[in-house]
Parts: sequence; C-alpha cells; structure tokens
Amino acid sequence: MRQPEIKDGKTLATVAYITPLGLLIAISLNLEKKNPYIFFHARQMIGLIIMVGVSNICEKHVNSWFGTALWFITFVSWIYCLIYAIIGEYKLLPFLGQYFQDWFKNLK
Repeated sequence: MRQPEIKDGKTLATVAYITPLGLLIAISLNLEKKNPYIFFHARQMIGLIIMVGVSNICEKHVNSWFGTALWFITFVSWIYCLIYAIIGEYKLLPFLGQYFQDWFKNLK
C-alpha cells in the first residue's frame, strides 16, 4: 500500500511512542521529510498523552479507582499503538483514534 513511507518512517514512528520527548524528537526530525506515517502515529501519541492527563485529573479529583481504570486503559492503548507502529501499519486506536486524527490534523 504505502510501503516506502512506512519503511522510511517506522523508526521515528516508534520513537514517538517512547516518551513525550520522543514525540517531540519524531515530529522535529520529520518536519523536512513530511512522512505521513510518522505524523499519523504522532497524532495518536498526542491523544494518548491527553488521555494520561485526563486519567490523572480523574484520579486526583473524581475517584482514585476510576482514574486508575482510565490510566490502565490508556496504558493498554499505548501498547496497542506501539505494536502497530513497530509492525508498520496505519491502525487507529479503537473508539478515539479517528477523533485524535481529526483534532490534530494540522500536524502534517
């Protein structure tokens, strides 16, 4: 399908999932290349970072069990996205992935 861009961007797409710093590194190194595969996974990771923030807020101010459950869902989602970045596939996060792509579509 889009094998050359996936092959070229697989490493930076994986780096984007390592930490928020890895996300910034992947985005900055991709500004010249404009590889859509890297930007796809960067948008997913930005959404995951927001999910971590929401889960932390819920844990502190709403209910610690609810926040912990949200954090666990976020962790599983992060593993899911990381695996598909390593495999080399465009795979949206279930339920929220399309929203993340729409909300952060200016990142390209």
